[in-house]
Amino acid sequence: MPRKSKKTIRARLSALLHDPNPFMKFAYMAVGLGFLILGVTILWVAFTPIPALNSFDSRKVAQSTKIYDRTGKTVLYDLNHDVKRNIVPLSEISPNLQHATIAIEDSNFYNHGGISYTGIARSFLTDITRLSFAQGGSTLTQQVVKNTILTGKKSIIRKLQEWILAIRLEHRYSKDQILEFYFNVTPYGGTLYGAEVASRSFFGKSASELDLAESAYLAAIPQLPTYYSPYGNNRAALDARKDIVLARMKELGYITDAEYQTAKNEQVTFSRQMNNTILAPHFVFYIEQQLEQKYGPDVATQGLTVITTIDADLQRQAETTVNTYALANVKKFNASNASLVAIDPKTGQILAMVGSRDYFDKTIDGNYNAALALRQPGSSFKPFVYATDLQKGYTPETEIFDLPTQFSTTCAVSDNFNDTPPCYAPGNYDAKFRGPMTFTTALAQSINIPAVKALYLAGIPNVLTLAKNMGLTTLGKPSDYGLSLALGAAEVRLLDLTSAYTGFANDGMLNAPVGILKVTDTDGKTVDEYKAAPRQVLDPEIAREMSSMLSNNEARFPEYPADNPFHFPGYDVAAKTGTTNESRDAWTIGYTPSIAIGVWAGNNDNSPMVKEIAGYIVAPMWHEVMQYALTKYPQEFFTAPQPIPDTLPGALRGLYSDGVSFHDILYWVNKDDPRGGGNSMNDGQFPYWEYPIGAGFGATGSSTAPTPTTTPTTNQVPAVNQ
Repeated sequence: MPRKSKKTIRARLSALLHDPNPFMKFAYMAVGLGFLILGVTILWVAFTPIPALNSFDSRKVAQSTKIYDRTGKTVLYDLNHDVKRNIVPLSEISPNLQHATIAIEDSNFYNHGGISYTGIARSFLTDITRLSFAQGGSTLTQQVVKNTILTGKKSIIRKLQEWILAIRLEHRYSKDQILEFYFNVTPYGGTLYGAEVASRSFFGKSASELDLAESAYLAAIPQLPTYYSPYGNNRAALDARKDIVLARMKELGYITDAEYQTAKNEQVTFSRQMNNTILAPHFVFYIEQQLEQKYGPDVATQGLTVITTIDADLQRQAETTVNTYALANVKKFNASNASLVAIDPKTGQILAMVGSRDYFDKTIDGNYNAALALRQPGSSFKPFVYATDLQKGYTPETEIFDLPTQFSTTCAVSDNFNDTPPCYAPGNYDAKFRGPMTFTTALAQSINIPAVKALYLAGIPNVLTLAKNMGLTTLGKPSDYGLSLALGAAEVRLLDLTSAYTGFANDGMLNAPVGILKVTDTDGKTVDEYKAAPRQVLDPEIAREMSSMLSNNEARFPEYPADNPFHFPGYDVAAKTGTTNESRDAWTIGYTPSIAIGVWAGNNDNSPMVKEIAGYIVAPMWHEVMQYALTKYPQEFFTAPQPIPDTLPGALRGLYSDGVSFHDILYWVNKDDPRGGGNSMNDGQFPYWEYPIGAGFGATGSSTAPTPTTTPTTNQVPAVNQ
């Protein structure tokens, strides 16, 4: 075939460039641009210096990520402050740790040339699926490159640089030298860089002395150092990953079955954390974990400037108050710990986060962030029950009876004091029964039996749907719960619960809790910035009714005096307490239109406190912080809800009698459509709710109101859920 002339080639290229098909033009240009980028990248990498093996003992991290308060003036923490490094040769790294790290991070380390093609393919598929560049398919060699040469946000270009530099590193150094690099530069969380420093900090021994279980723990950490920190809230996840490391070592032949079982069952003790220069430590590490997940485990050295949402002044006040009251509560109530969260309802911005009475208190595992711990909310869950009822058509003045009631239809209606399974007859915190009450008074005084009835009227699935939509995402499915859900028989986090209450404070509009306002890189370029994303989770009128119910001071009588911890003369403040059975958790969550504050008290090990209501255990602590916050934030008032129409059934307007007889709510309305007419006399619960009205509490047909009782039988144990 005759050779094509230069003139012919030029003609064809010209024809391609002038191809009328726009798609083809774009394709040609994209291919050309790709080759250009590839060429430039190869040249850049070719001239990028590879660090010398002996340079790491003097190598300093020039770019340090700093976390600021919301003003951008107060440094909460310099992630590289007092960085700890101790360079050691590979011979001083325990073979256990070497094998554990290779097993979990790069099992083909001694066979590849710096990159793993299967890992790259897998990461590409994940990136395409998630529309991100989060996956790296990183070998140990690539991790050395990332931790020593490259910094900055992930991108396609950065990955390409990483791959080529990894290949160059493999050509220059032996596998053992690269492994030595890895163990001397890898971040193990906070200011700990390298296996030697991490080993001494975590276990109080040299990396050469690590046993198999300790090595598995240490190898488990670098993937997400903050998340897998042994001092944080994810110890269970770290334990699980340690077991994965051991299983992988057994699979690869590094250890025997017997060694695997022994190491898996070994109880490893971590050394205590030491004090450091840091403000709002629980919040800082909460933020660092988010940064780590978004920007990688080397985020501390990326030189980012992180402006957070924290109000440093309020944070200091909250820390001081929590510490003072929590220490006093040790003697008063056997409550060794407490935590607090404050949130701006209009934005979801976290203004304060106190995870314990003292982050560095060794006696209570103070580094554990109780604001993120799963705990039972007790009666602080009740507002979601009543809000669901309001959605269904009930009103704040709906009348319901607080009388001893058997709720299990497998038991007799007369067995209304028997709470032994399968029977369910809950009591009130003070063993008293008050007769007819409105939703408002029942909620304000935190009476249990009306709350259980309210849950039945609302329906467990409906309550869970609302609560989850308002941010309580740790709740399970309807089949996981019974009617005790009304009394807080679930698990939530203080941060989520406080955030959920902001939906009531903000006319039904919810902003998810956020802790970061802005992130800029070393060049001052904004790489991330807060953008409001409010959701309407509740009808504004229902939110206003809930705020009215929760701020009604008169409705709290006689359970609380006029001057109580929830009342602030001249201010609109809504509040709800919660105390779980056996007093393992005590809560107060309250809000104004400007700020929501939630407080929890208890013991990290879930041991019970002295049997007392939250109004005494945590309400004073909450009151002091709220009082301070009221001086800082705008004085705003709740919008009053609309009056209840006179056309509604009497039971929805506070009536429980037609002048002749007394009946509970099922007699007067259709429970699934309370405003639509009809009744629920055919409902299975109807005879159970009616029985106590005519059995010694005022006979049906009498014109005398039911008489409350204060004498439970021996089978009925009063619940503590106020």
